[in-house]
Amino acid sequence: MQFSSGEQTPLRLLDEANFWKHQEYEHTNVIREIVPDLERKFVEELKEWEQSLTRTHSQVVQLTEALVRYGNTQPVVADQALRLISFSLEQSGRFVKFLFEILDLSQAVKKNPTAAAVIKHIIRESEYFIGITQTICSQG
Repeated sequence: MQFSSGEQTPLRLLDEANFWKHQEYEHTNVIREIVPDLERKFVEELKEWEQSLTRTHSQVVQLTEALVRYGNTQPVVADQALRLISFSLEQSGRFVKFLFEILDLSQAVKKNPTAAAVIKHIIRESEYFIGITQTICSQG
């Protein structure tokens, strides 16, 4: 992945990551709330995802503040942004894979059509983040 030459591209990508990492974090809570009998294994994994997504979101916020403060004139900041966006995409891909695992293996979700529909919607949202971020990166 490469940033386009537009000077606002790293900031735009970080802005997307800021929004979607917060969304993914919230989605871990939504799933636990709508599936109260979710298997312990998945509940624990969702809690781990919550922590991981919170850490990534915090890093995105910190890097956004640095980019706003210093601009693209600091190659180190732009390079950090590139690495963080790449990690965020990879993380979202793993999150989607985990959500498909819940759909496939959780008996609690299988007997709860509303929960299954919500999880499928959450998957589409994370896939949207991946797609829009890749599109922004390729516009250069």
